[in-house]
Amino acid sequence: MNFRHRRMEEPEINLIPFIDVLLVVLIFLMLSTTYSRYSELQITLPVADAERLKERPGEILVSVTAEGRYLINHKAIEGRSVELLTAELSAAATAGAGSDSVVILSADALAAHQSVINVLDAARRASLPRLTFATQTNSGTR
Repeated sequence: MNFRHRRMEEPEINLIPFIDVLLVVLIFLMLSTTYSRYSELQITLPVADAERLKERPGEILVSVTAEGRYLINHKAIEGRSVELLTAELSAAATAGAGSDSVVILSADALAAHQSVINVLDAARRASLPRLTFATQTNSGTR
């Protein structure tokens, strides 16, 4: 038996694979990161000049006031919950063209974003997938 002590080899650290992995991670992060500057974004909203259509039975008009109150087909809704909006939209749809009804959303410029989202959520829950937003022309609203 050979009990002599072997000489310990010094560990060698190879940095080339480590650098390769870091470069791959860096490239992945560069490709998957989005760079956006919202302060430089200049947007001009489109203006619709189409003729105003007469009311059709398949339309459900939903208005959102600046205070966050809702009107469905010019009838004020008492309350602001999504469940109440869903019930009122369902009732308006059954009185109109059913699930083929088009929800026309008209929101005040000062209305809270959450109020508009509540109408969108209520329309989805009432199975009314056809939705459009009212537009503004230079002379007034449509």
